[in-house]
Amino acid sequence: MAMQVAHSLRICEARWLEQVSYSEGLALQEQAVDRLRSAEAEEQLLLLEHPHVFTLGRGADGTHILADKEQLQSSSIEVHETGRGGDVTYHGPGQLVGYPIINLKPDRCDVHRYVRDIEEVLIRTIADFGVTGTRIAGLTGVWVGNDKIAAIGVRIARWITSHGFALNVSTDLNYFQMIVPCGISDKGVTSLSRLTGRQIEMLEVAESAAKHFGEVFARDVNITLRQVLDLPERSLLNRD
Repeated sequence: MAMQVAHSLRICEARWLEQVSYSEGLALQEQAVDRLRSAEAEEQLLLLEHPHVFTLGRGADGTHILADKEQLQSSSIEVHETGRGGDVTYHGPGQLVGYPIINLKPDRCDVHRYVRDIEEVLIRTIADFGVTGTRIAGLTGVWVGNDKIAAIGVRIARWITSHGFALNVSTDLNYFQMIVPCGISDKGVTSLSRLTGRQIEMLEVAESAAKHFGEVFARDVNITLRQVLDLPERSLLNRD
């Protein structure tokens, strides 16, 4: 179901993919980037969850993973080096991960603006659930007080974006104690469920994020739900 916006806007397909391994997520992004660059497909916003994984951005400090190999094994946590910006972060169940695959040409070729726009999408998203998010000067992401609720790490190659954001919805925040999140040791982390005191459905948050992504980036967003990539789609907005 498409949002009611001007027909002149670019189309962006927002897809909820449920839980996807981190390696598969990287492959999906690479395919989407290649297809967008060759004009074989529209822009995409991939929305999903990952199993437990710590990822290290370009130039990340490996000592910011505090857990040893035995702890990682016993907690079933994978570790991946990745091509995004930023330091160490955690992905896991209960966290909405978003990978925008869009072309910033011709009018949005500004990395700083792109990151601020992703922050704006997330600030509007959590506002739908009664939570006020803010920015902190000099730090990337969205914050509630001194606690980070959403992390951002992006890659931009020839102005086509990949990687993206991670929003804590009902995340088990104990996993963040095994790392120095984003290399920041003097601030905490939080989640929508902790702040609201209730369990929040992931699909509600995915739908909200897709809607606000369309608003902020001036895209005509089609929101669909696919349980498996090769299975037929059904509308997220018309789910049973």
